[in-house]
Amino acid sequence: MEAVSASKLPDHVIDIEGLALSFDQDGKRTHVLRGLDLKIAPGEFVALVGASGVGKSTLLRVLMGLAPQSEGKVVVTPDPAAERPMALVFQDSRLLPWRRVIANVSFGLEKKSLPAVARRERAMQALGLVGLSDLADRWPWQLSGGQRQRVALARALAVRPSILLMDEPFSALDVATREGLQDELLRVWRQTGKTIVFVTHDIDEAVYLADRIVALGGKPGEVRSVRVIDVARPRRRGALALQDIAAKVKADITADAAAPVEDYVI
Repeated sequence: MEAVSASKLPDHVIDIEGLALSFDQDGKRTHVLRGLDLKIAPGEFVALVGASGVGKSTLLRVLMGLAPQSEGKVVVTPDPAAERPMALVFQDSRLLPWRRVIANVSFGLEKKSLPAVARRERAMQALGLVGLSDLADRWPWQLSGGQRQRVALARALAVRPSILLMDEPFSALDVATREGLQDELLRVWRQTGKTIVFVTHDIDEAVYLADRIVALGGKPGEVRSVRVIDVARPRRRGALALQDIAAKVKADITADAAAPVEDYVI
């Protein structure tokens, strides 16, 4: 993957062409992704959906530079005003239990040449974005699951990335908490203008949140469809237009469900 500096935002902050990823395991070549093409515009909210093992999380790791592609081109052109190209929010919050909330949020700033007062101010700004300023001095064990995920989001925002990658961040939460965090994320997205790439198994979540949905399928994984969610915001959960799009995306994903399962990468 290569990052490109730019004096102004390009047409696409992520440009993927012919991406393939494979590796050797137990004497066998395992193919995870194949022939994947995808372009994402600045400030766009894109959801990646597909069955377990299709390569959604692997694609995020490639974008982060944590997994090298075997073939193809991945070009990331972040906003030059951002301090980092991207940040990743995981399914679990991964908070450090021996640090208070404010110290968890400022963790990513400690390698920067910022005085402690400036780090705390930045962390408080990020907590303010997710509505948790009043919990800055709590310990992680004193938070609910939804609050911990909001702290994880604040930690990612504190480093001021151009692109926010989110790997099923709400999947372990109850329905009411998950829906509340979806609305919170949309508010933060509107306020910050970040580009968001959001992995989820929940197609209803994807159609509620995203500008576009990229459905991955096959073994190895490849793009089955890219659907624009042309429904005005704010959206209403369960709206017929969203249900119709969700049904089409489900059909895109399950089109090859009868294929042999031994090739899945779990």
